[in-house]
Amino acid sequence: MPMYFFVLPFIYLISLLPFPLFYGVCDFMFFMLYYVTGYRKKVVLQNLRNAFPEKSEKEIRGISRRFYRYFCDLLLETFKTLTISRASAIKRCKLTPEALAVFTRYAEQGKSIMVVMGHYGNWEWAGNTFSLECKHHLYVVYHPLSNKHFDGLIYRMRSRFGTGLIPMKDTFRDMVSNKGELSATAFIADQTPAPTSAFWTTFLNQDTPVFQGTEKIARKLNYPVVYAKVQRVKRGYYEISARTLFEEPAKTSDGEISAAHTKALEEDICKQPEYWLWSHRRWKHKRPEPVKKTTSPIIY
Repeated sequence: MPMYFFVLPFIYLISLLPFPLFYGVCDFMFFMLYYVTGYRKKVVLQNLRNAFPEKSEKEIRGISRRFYRYFCDLLLETFKTLTISRASAIKRCKLTPEALAVFTRYAEQGKSIMVVMGHYGNWEWAGNTFSLECKHHLYVVYHPLSNKHFDGLIYRMRSRFGTGLIPMKDTFRDMVSNKGELSATAFIADQTPAPTSAFWTTFLNQDTPVFQGTEKIARKLNYPVVYAKVQRVKRGYYEISARTLFEEPAKTSDGEISAAHTKALEEDICKQPEYWLWSHRRWKHKRPEPVKKTTSPIIY
């Protein structure tokens, strides 16, 4: 793949830059994306307007601008995972004492867990920190890329510190095969599923489909469901918090888990909306109409 081999040296060069120079490159990228190319600007603005109808256009554009600054940092911070040291990874993305206590408690009880989170903060750095600091073997459910070279690059970035990756289509099978070890399986649960197989709810003032796989697996395996948030503290620094949503998912009712983790993410987004992935076309599907029941005519 010519493009891959062309950009790879630049990716490594950016990754190796000391942080002051690194964030200078991020500033340049922000200028290009926001002021020159306007990358997905219409999508971002429309998503924000729909999510926050009560906000003025000035407020919406302010959130949009802050989002693009964060987004450019996030993209290049992902490249940093190729070369970042263990000490720097832990320094720049910390577990709160409360979050560490949650994960330690389950480890001491010998319980595997499911971690649910959204595209909020820096989920890539959070995975590294968890693998370095926690006793559970972390697995992340992901969508493999169609390009095998870039998919391999992503795999190297995410697995440097021991994190395992599970292709989405193999999630349940792999989790069952991993039952013999102490594991934490992370689900980025705010992606867009097929509308007909989704759990539908209201999220950020809009009808929103939610993957049901997270809930179904939690109920089948009865692993505690922990919600994690990666909060940006300041530029280049993040903090991971965590709280248990359900100790015994097998006792929940249909839709309860999906509704709970979606609501938790919504609350975090509303507090600091610029740190969520607004460039994603999250609301491209419409809620299916309910199927009308018909009765067959009686033939005498």
